[in-house]
Amino acid sequence: MFPGLGGLGGRGGMSPKKMKGMLKNMGIDIEELENVIEVVIRMPDKEIVIENASVAIMDAHGVKSFQISGDSRERSVSGAAEVEPELVILDSDVELVVAKTGAKAEDAKTALLEAKGDLAAAIMSLASK
Repeated sequence: MFPGLGGLGGRGGMSPKKMKGMLKNMGIDIEELENVIEVVIRMPDKEIVIENASVAIMDAHGVKSFQISGDSRERSVSGAAEVEPELVILDSDVELVVAKTGAKAEDAKTALLEAKGDLAAAIMSLASK
């Protein structure tokens, strides 16, 4: 579980059970997850997949740390995992569309949302109605 602590100059080292007991006395709990199939680390441009994973969770006074080992590979981000950022429509954009088209503020905001924030497209959409 803890590499490098077993040897101690050829004198046998510390047993995992004793080590776990010492850590527990310091307020540190370690739990090993069983039957983990894979762990996925998702980044904006890729995913790191760790298969045949071994996962240990260390809880030190409420702060959890994860130790993961296994066979890793990278893959591109799948379409289902991509999340589009929420579109924010500024009041000043709504006011501009209202001023250019004479539309109601609600209609201007709807047009901006449909045009994904594109002012010109929103104005053209409302002007053609």
